[in-house]
Amino acid sequence: MSTAGPDGLTHLRADGTAHMVDVTAKRVTVRTASAAGTVLLSPEAVAALRGGTVPKGDALGVARIAGIQAAKRTPDLVPLCHPIAIHAVEVDLQVRDEGVDITATVRTADRTGVEMEALTCVSVAALALIDMVKAVDKLAVVTDVRVTAKSGGRSGDWTRPA
Repeated sequence: MSTAGPDGLTHLRADGTAHMVDVTAKRVTVRTASAAGTVLLSPEAVAALRGGTVPKGDALGVARIAGIQAAKRTPDLVPLCHPIAIHAVEVDLQVRDEGVDITATVRTADRTGVEMEALTCVSVAALALIDMVKAVDKLAVVTDVRVTAKSGGRSGDWTRPA
């Protein structure tokens, strides 16, 4: 019996209510997803990051660890995400004149992808960074959080067009 709802949407039952998709029958495959986002900061906050003078300490290190933790906790935050084994998380933060670019790559060998984990990683890393620099920049903005690439699974490989 199909559980697809109206218009074939997999996360909706026939009556239109949301449910978690059953992935039991899917093959375990290696899956990777990457995401990116930016935290726009004032010149003063950028200077503090570059000079190591952020009042709360190692803002980039804290943001990196927060992102890793977030990737592992995604099913606790996003209701219909499956709890899956996270085998690797890479988080990079690049300070630029306008702020900080955050990129993340998450890997698993499981039955469903890790796009939401990569997005959650970037988002929480950005929030942690703002928390660390808010004494220097109260106007920081998180922007452009997006999936940049994915591989594995039935739908195969995908990369966001430039």
